[in-house]
Amino acid sequence: MSDTAVIFEFGLGAIKLHRMRKATLIAVAWVLCGSVLGTGFLSAQDDQPPGQRKIISKVAPRYPALARAAHLSGIAKLEAHVASNGKVESIEIRGGHPLLAQAAAEAVNKWRWEATGHETQEIVDIRFVPESQ
Repeated sequence: MSDTAVIFEFGLGAIKLHRMRKATLIAVAWVLCGSVLGTGFLSAQDDQPPGQRKIISKVAPRYPALARAAHLSGIAKLEAHVASNGKVESIEIRGGHPLLAQAAAEAVNKWRWEATGHETQEIVDIRFVPESQ
């Protein structure tokens, strides 16, 4: 495989990549494009508006290795359809970088809400931020 040197230029600066293999270069470019268009990173926290159904059990999202390598940060926006018993029936990704949104969805799918007499739609925002921030 051949090595390539590339400079990515964008609004706030440039990233110079030296002697990267083409496959790595393509992966980094894909992640960088997603971070400009979307959002997500190393630690994650959920931002849930007050007045929503009470969460009784949470699982922290894993941080994808490719997203970690690209230092992505942002918010994954999800809508969880929660059954009356508190278990998640389905999740729809409403926004965020695809790598981060998928990791957030996998975690939220394991969450449990307080049981109620009816099904609900719960909006969940998971914030991914680098450890150094």
